[in-house]
Amino acid sequence: MAAAALCSSLFAQEKAVTLKPYGFVRNYFAFDTRESIALTEDFFYYVPKDELIVDGEDLNAQTAFRFAALTTRLGVDLVGYEYDGYKIGGKIETDFYSGLSGVTGTATLRLRQAFATIGKDDWKFTIGQTWHPMAADMPDVFSLNTGAPFGPFSRTPQVKFDLDLGDGFSLTASALWQMQYTSTGPDGASANYIKYGKIPEVYLGANLTGKNFTARLGVDMLSIKPRWNNGVKKVDDRITTFSPFLFAQYKNGLFSAKFKTIYAQAGEHFNLNGGYGVKSVSSDGSFDYTPTVNSSSWISLMYGKKTQAILFGGFVKNFGTKEELYGAVNGYSPASQLFFSKNSYSNMNMMWRLTPTIIHNIGKFALGLEYEITSIQYGEYKSIGGVRFIGSDGLAKDNLHWITNHRLQALMKFTF
Repeated sequence: MAAAALCSSLFAQEKAVTLKPYGFVRNYFAFDTRESIALTEDFFYYVPKDELIVDGEDLNAQTAFRFAALTTRLGVDLVGYEYDGYKIGGKIETDFYSGLSGVTGTATLRLRQAFATIGKDDWKFTIGQTWHPMAADMPDVFSLNTGAPFGPFSRTPQVKFDLDLGDGFSLTASALWQMQYTSTGPDGASANYIKYGKIPEVYLGANLTGKNFTARLGVDMLSIKPRWNNGVKKVDDRITTFSPFLFAQYKNGLFSAKFKTIYAQAGEHFNLNGGYGVKSVSSDGSFDYTPTVNSSSWISLMYGKKTQAILFGGFVKNFGTKEELYGAVNGYSPASQLFFSKNSYSNMNMMWRLTPTIIHNIGKFALGLEYEITSIQYGEYKSIGGVRFIGSDGLAKDNLHWITNHRLQALMKFTF
């Protein structure tokens, strides 16, 4: 028995797993000056809605207020476990986000993250649902949207590989799938497009970390099938997009500065303002597609510890589609040929946001106040015979006008 135990210890040494629970109770209070697209009882803010003029009155110029604790979170980290030199861990994280119908209902638990990790020496695999590599670095605002749609926002199933090359330099590769954050298409937002495309989304990136500086540079590739049949026969539709991004962060004492920019083709699957449209129809009934091109950037500055002052700024520019849309007549194409993200409208041209924030920390208890101004430039669809048309380049450029929402938001958060 003693000999067997000795042999076992020589070939495989095991350390016990430790469970580290964490979470917070969080209440948001929010006031808006305009009807907007916003999720999670309107706390996850996207964009203000365009004018809706009836009898000379803009019906979307409507103030609103709400507060709730539905983003309260529970999680547990699994750490410390080692077997034969392999470090194995994981995370399970949930909150009370789902279960609401509009602003009515009882919030229920939903899965945020659930993954396992295994690594040894200079490499590590992460397998499960976690943050998209392009979304993991976030600004310091306390808004639930964490800067969206000015930067990627997505947690998604994936297999991620990290390789540490030393001297602060590392590489990241990930194969990702879609679940909550999905592509748009002829059937609306759906994971079916990647399901029938049968090719995982792929991310490749490089990371550089120093004493006060962190930088990441990467590119995302997505290849989906917007249609797999046309109701009569199978079709061979497919669109493949590439989206490069850059993130940089500087920290020194109580000061922190962060910057992220992405030049996205489509990009709606990570909550950007984008999509794609039909550019041609093949003789076999298949469609060829062209993506929108979108530049989205943000910067956040923070100073302080007990009392923190934060300033966030974001800018989005929609450049329209890469190629001309199908059915163009005199510079216009049917708007139905363009599939756009559900968190915005295809007639948006650009938008900006400015968010000053103050957070006061009393140990693990925090109080915050935030003013968020979001302004978006819309164009007008052209109506021909009762059918909506958009520019053949995917942009609505007639009667350009700005629409603005002012949001005043307060936060109470107890972290444990």
